[in-house]
Amino acid sequence: MLAARLRTEGFDCFVPHEHFPELADVTVEQVYRIDTEGLRSANALVAWLDGAMVDDGTACEIGMFAELVRSESERYRGIVAIATDLRLERRRTQGVVGGGMNLFVGGAIESCGKIVHAVDEVVAALREL
Repeated sequence: MLAARLRTEGFDCFVPHEHFPELADVTVEQVYRIDTEGLRSANALVAWLDGAMVDDGTACEIGMFAELVRSESERYRGIVAIATDLRLERRRTQGVVGGGMNLFVGGAIESCGKIVHAVDEVVAALREL
């Protein structure tokens, strides 16, 4: 849904799972190679944070992309993370440090981007990067 919206706004999106329609024959090497190539070809990362905790693959992508931004800031623009999950919102409004998200992941995002709470905010944030 988010990728479809971003595409209608003129953004070119790499979505890792769109590259693996048949999961039966997928190897860890293929997933790592294709996802890494996707990260390196992008100039911004949009990360969906919802769930009981940030998905481990998403957390890895955030860390890798934050490092790309740090090392090549003229090429890579930054990270926009979206959190719409009510559990994260409650923790954030209750003053839980980092909104209950892993602090390292939150720090990686905030080092080169921001966390937003609606799809419209993602579009605006990408345009500001």
